[in-house]
Amino acid sequence: MNIGTAAEATELPAKTIRYYEEIGLVRPARAANGYRDYSERDIHRLRFVQRARSLGFSIEECRLLLSLYEDEARASADVKALALDKIGEIEAKIANLQSLRATLTQLVEHCHGDDRPDCPIIDDLARPA
Repeated sequence: MNIGTAAEATELPAKTIRYYEEIGLVRPARAANGYRDYSERDIHRLRFVQRARSLGFSIEECRLLLSLYEDEARASADVKALALDKIGEIEAKIANLQSLRATLTQLVEHCHGDDRPDCPIIDDLARPA
């Protein structure tokens, strides 16, 4: 199938599919006319990467997950370890976002929000890091 059909089948933009080809995540065959010819296997790989990306895995982690997927002798412990590492990253991001929210909430609570120029939010942003 051509890239347009592959894009429809995966709900990925053609530009993303070309990028995934460029970095070696998929390797479609070339038709006699030189156009890309995506197989069902390519579509499956694209969907796999799309799902992994939606769960927060990086391109390199997707590459590793694909290699584990294709390795029938893989240990599920390897896959689980990768997923647990990702959970740790997500938890760290959540903690960071919660800290940011708490700081901003505190600044907003101390700001009068009136016509005066005094503003603890601006003061905090202006202080040295």
